[in-house]
Amino acid sequence: MTLTVLNVAYPLAPVGPDAVGGAEQVLSMLDQALVRAGHRSIVVGCRGSSASGILVETPAAAGVLDEAAKGRAQRAHRAAIATARGQWPIDVIHLHGIDFDAYLPDDGPTLVTLHLPLGWYPAEALRPARDDLWLHAVSAAQHKTAPPDARLVAPIPNGVDIEALNLPQPRRDFALVLSRICPEKGIHLALDAAKQAGVPLVIGGKVYPYETHTRYFHDEVKSRLDGRRRFLGPLGFTAKRRFLNAARCLVVPSLAAETSSLVAMEALACGTPVVAFPNGALPDVVEHGKTGFLVNNVDEMAQAIVAASSLDAETCRTEARRRFSLERMISSYMDAYQALARLGTGQAHLAASL
Repeated sequence: MTLTVLNVAYPLAPVGPDAVGGAEQVLSMLDQALVRAGHRSIVVGCRGSSASGILVETPAAAGVLDEAAKGRAQRAHRAAIATARGQWPIDVIHLHGIDFDAYLPDDGPTLVTLHLPLGWYPAEALRPARDDLWLHAVSAAQHKTAPPDARLVAPIPNGVDIEALNLPQPRRDFALVLSRICPEKGIHLALDAAKQAGVPLVIGGKVYPYETHTRYFHDEVKSRLDGRRRFLGPLGFTAKRRFLNAARCLVVPSLAAETSSLVAMEALACGTPVVAFPNGALPDVVEHGKTGFLVNNVDEMAQAIVAASSLDAETCRTEARRRFSLERMISSYMDAYQALARLGTGQAHLAASL
């Protein structure tokens, strides 16, 4: 069954192969997979986005990303979704933004991927009344945090393109952080740990113009930078792959309950061990003492950064190939799309398929 799928991005973050955020990267991988499989892929994303299929572009927000800017972007997304539905026979709508309920269409088979901690979504958004609207988590760990009355189908775990990430090259003596730059990501803690360990640290990421994010960067990150601890800004896929394959370890100092951690999966695919706080799904991604270290404070993080070079790169790659298959993720989404497109056969059929 050939499908037309409308993927809708978060209104304030561009999507594409070089996107910074995990939700944006997953959307881009699905867009590419749909086109490769001969389906029609339509993407609603803000200016600066790219798509393998058809891009329906909305204006990029300018200036500070406050509530007014968010409201304008959401209205533009609602209009773009209506335009796409009027122009093409959409079989499935797939929403990825944390604010999906602000531009959720009133009808039509719809899938919502909950990329962020479930507690960050309005409680009522997790209890859709429609039979043609289904929500899912991106890991078993995230799914377990759902309130009892949430209507979630089975998780679809994230995956990464392991072969595309692999780039044989010599290791260099630096630790790496790849992340959005915001308070909950704990970048300042990685800087403190790397300094304590006496190991250079490279930070790749984007500072979005939210007031709290820019203040955090200037107050907590920029003040800790020096000749051995550098901030490079956003890294596209090619640069990200190069740094991941060269680093002694990836550091994930997130203070949030990570729902999956694509970047940790990407690091392991490159044979690079991961040092992380055991928040959210990270204990399911990192096997302590085998593919990385789970730590509880800055002192332990510093010790783990030093010890990371003792772990075996091929073991990391083997575990990534075994557990974080992109093909498995894509196949699960394709099954979900087909089931949603056949929604007329009944809710029970869809639940069984997912």
